[in-house]
Amino acid sequence: MNYKLSVKRSQIDGKGCFTHEFIGARKKIGNLGGEIISVREARRRVKQQKRVAMVEFGDGRALDAGIRSNELRFVNHSCQPNTFMRCCYGKVEFYSLRNISKGEELTCDYGETHHDGKLACRCGAPNCKGKL
Repeated sequence: MNYKLSVKRSQIDGKGCFTHEFIGARKKIGNLGGEIISVREARRRVKQQKRVAMVEFGDGRALDAGIRSNELRFVNHSCQPNTFMRCCYGKVEFYSLRNISKGEELTCDYGETHHDGKLACRCGAPNCKGKL
């Protein structure tokens, strides 16, 4: 982790990931912790979970951030995010899209999810798509 982060109650959904310091634009924040598993196993696990923390790499593997995770597991979705995820080399990296103020919640546009448009989005952004 390149910055001090903490998990606390989020106005978006449940718990969120918040920064304790200023993060400049286009800076690497850190790598999402988790267990590397097969996509087949990931999809089996997703069916048993209420809160999904799974990232597929597109090569038959996935990262289950519900196991051996870190604070970045609590980055909530936003249609107007302040971070983005980069999946490469078996890692899920988070980078800032813009300057992020001390105390601000980290958010990311999840893109396509296992929810298949059935979960309501609560991000509150002016450009909110309404569903995940």
